[in-house]
Amino acid sequence: MAAFARRFEGVLESLLSGEAVEGEIIRPARLVAAMRHGALDGGKRLRPFLLMESARLFGEPGDALMRVGTALECIHCYSLIHDDLPAMDDDDMRRGRPTVHKAFDEATAILAGDGLLTLAFDIIADPATALPDPIRVALVLELARASGLGGMAGGQALDLEAERDAPDEAGIIRLQAMKTGALLRFAARGGAIAMGASPDAVARLTRYGEITGLAFQIADDLLDLTADAATMGKATGKDAARGKGTLVSLHGPDWARARLAQLEAEAAATLAPFGAKAARLNALAAFIGSRPS
Repeated sequence: MAAFARRFEGVLESLLSGEAVEGEIIRPARLVAAMRHGALDGGKRLRPFLLMESARLFGEPGDALMRVGTALECIHCYSLIHDDLPAMDDDDMRRGRPTVHKAFDEATAILAGDGLLTLAFDIIADPATALPDPIRVALVLELARASGLGGMAGGQALDLEAERDAPDEAGIIRLQAMKTGALLRFAARGGAIAMGASPDAVARLTRYGEITGLAFQIADDLLDLTADAATMGKATGKDAARGKGTLVSLHGPDWARARLAQLEAEAAATLAPFGAKAARLNALAAFIGSRPS
């Protein structure tokens, strides 16, 4: 993942250039700087890594898949910029650095998120993402639905509501499947779709994405409860302070660790038909459940 992240950073940086491309007028320097602050030099790049490894089950993914990965990461980073705003989670630090609204200002942070969101679909629609047109259209639709009102954005709305009216366990699982899980589900599913995989294979990768999405959120909530801010690079203990219900707060850390082990086994069983080709995806599921930050 570290080697991939280094390679990926260069591709993403080139797409966040200050040079206008055909059809644009100019790229305002301050807005570009804010977008780069929110998107570069940080993060594990887990979602694009998952996309590429999903695709790798069906052949060698090329530059086009890397570009799809940058689109996915643009969506993820936009969501973090907006999530950190005072009207949302109100965080001052992200990945050990000031959040975008602290490094710049709130209005610029909102526009930086907007810029990353729209750039994501620009990247996939661009003919430079050299995939067959029907696949590019399918990926645009999949990513829009994963990130929009019935996916990540809708999950964030439910998360805000949860601060006022605590959901039951089914409600927690649903909002987390949208807020966190939807982009991970897209990553696993999108890699298979991009490579023209069979419907059964797409379904298996979709289920793997759902499992890892749930595992990621449980691990994240566990870290929020048990890790320190220096390790995480952001504030911790905020869920408990706000009285926000999570699966970890409902069942406790020991339950969470046992559930993570179960999800790792479920992920391996789902990928079993792919044999040794799925080794990295199995290792990724284990990493998600045991990550230190």
